[in-house]
Amino acid sequence: MWIEVQGERIFAATGGVAFDPARPAVVLVHGAGMDHSVWTLHDRALAHAGRAVLSVDLPGHGRSEGEALASIPALAQWLAALLDAVGIGQAAVAGHSMGALAALSFAARFPARARAAALLGAAAQMPVNEDLRNAAREKPAAAAAMIVGWGFSAEAALGGSAAPGLWLTGTATSLLAGARPGVLAADLEACNDYADGLSDAARVRCPALVIAGERDRMSPAKAGRELAAALPHGDIRVLPGAGHMVMAERPDAVLDLLQGL
Repeated sequence: MWIEVQGERIFAATGGVAFDPARPAVVLVHGAGMDHSVWTLHDRALAHAGRAVLSVDLPGHGRSEGEALASIPALAQWLAALLDAVGIGQAAVAGHSMGALAALSFAARFPARARAAALLGAAAQMPVNEDLRNAAREKPAAAAAMIVGWGFSAEAALGGSAAPGLWLTGTATSLLAGARPGVLAADLEACNDYADGLSDAARVRCPALVIAGERDRMSPAKAGRELAAALPHGDIRVLPGAGHMVMAERPDAVLDLLQGL
């Protein structure tokens, strides 16, 4: 589905079901350097369960026009503009990593528009390793390798997948390698610069679920618990054995949790 948002052509997958704004809306937001395809299982299942799904390519990502937005608050404002563009007053928003920060910021800044939030691989602050940030600017392929190396559990790195035939680390490497020049670096800087996580969490009025991987080395489960505790209506689920890429490593468990949105 193509949508014009702030004068730019934006792509959003709808899970194979025609978008119907009369249904309860769910917006799915990907992480740094990625696109809507990380939600392929989840958007289809939610759409066929009666939700109006928008699994977006953020500006500058995937098929969408524009440049990567420079800050997490700018992403929150953009999500509000997305809802305006499709005529939706309120939605549940689920995001992974950078997308989780965008969902958190959106729920804090637009409380009347957030029905619920799901924050995957999230922490109130996500400082990004300086070597990774430098690599994203100067050697994007090396940055992609670092993210994949840190982002998956040892089980996933050895090839374990809930979907037979799916190469988790290879798919993630390919996706990051396909990002446009400068996009991954901009995304990582936005994550690194975001310092409002705890104050934003305190302003969230909707139910908010943090979904953490037990073996997440990028946003550890401990940080997820701290974020959940800061949310007035927060809860947390820790997925055993999973790394940062929880949707890929534990797709069915994540889907079960998202069905409540």
